[in-house]
Amino acid sequence: MSPRSRRKPVAGAAAACLLTAVSGLLAGCGAAAAGGPAGGGTQTDAAPTATGGQARQPVRTTKADWKPLADALGRTGTLMKGTVYRVSLPRKDLKVTTRGVAVKPGLALGGYATFAKYRDGTMLMGDLVVTEDELPGVTDALQAAGIEQTALHKHLLQQSPAIWWTHIHAMGDPVTLAKGLKSALAATATPPASPAAATQPPVDLDTAGIDRAIGRKGTADGGIYKFSLARKDTVTDGTHVLPPALGITTAVNFQPLGGDKAAINGDFVMTAPEVQKVIRALRKGGIDIVELHNHTLNDQPRLFYMHFWATGDGVTLARALRPALSATALAPMS
Repeated sequence: MSPRSRRKPVAGAAAACLLTAVSGLLAGCGAAAAGGPAGGGTQTDAAPTATGGQARQPVRTTKADWKPLADALGRTGTLMKGTVYRVSLPRKDLKVTTRGVAVKPGLALGGYATFAKYRDGTMLMGDLVVTEDELPGVTDALQAAGIEQTALHKHLLQQSPAIWWTHIHAMGDPVTLAKGLKSALAATATPPASPAAATQPPVDLDTAGIDRAIGRKGTADGGIYKFSLARKDTVTDGTHVLPPALGITTAVNFQPLGGDKAAINGDFVMTAPEVQKVIRALRKGGIDIVELHNHTLNDQPRLFYMHFWATGDGVTLARALRPALSATALAPMS
């Protein structure tokens, strides 16, 4: 997440800010150029950066503040803790199999886009699920819109058809960002948004046993049993504090396979000293490593993400995951 990336979507505004900076009046220019805080939003205290400066916290918003973005994108999202607006982009159109398992969208095909407002503009971060045939068109659309790709990788080992996951980042005007993202989605067969199900389908797993083994409480979502676990350290991109809801969490998903068996997939978020400990713990539990990579370009502390895969008894898999989770600096349970 380089400084250059934060200028692309609002090039004209950035130039104005530069001129203002020369006159010694940089403070507040970014907010004016990008529309400033959402209506009624307030700026929380800044956080110190590694260089001794102050990283901006996201401003608090209401769902109404995001309506222009939702209208431009053609999809509505969910406001999380008053700061992050998350739009789900599941690939319900894809029929993907890996190692004989038909993968449900909630296990590994759930793309998303998240937005957070700061005093100097709105940040977009997300993860798009695309087929190999769609990838060139998506890349071209993102680049034309000034939206950076910060990672390109796979979440599954063997898969048919070939699927890729690309992480995205940009900073600018929220409606402009939404229009750019919409152009990238138009290069895919991502289905239109559909109303949320009135009731959750049952999860054919011993979820209480899984909770005990993990040491946390999971959530049923579309027939998948999920854990989203934040880190305890504050993460910044050098100038902005990044809330966990932007996607900076360890994700553990269980898809029922019948008879209390499950397929597990997700990714660990780790600092460099934690990576080998997590690998060893996962392999000791018979869990396969899929991919090790970064999601962003300039995060502090530097974070690595590792995807995994296994099938077996759900509670047994949860017990195998516990030591790997304990090897990372997770936030305490709220």
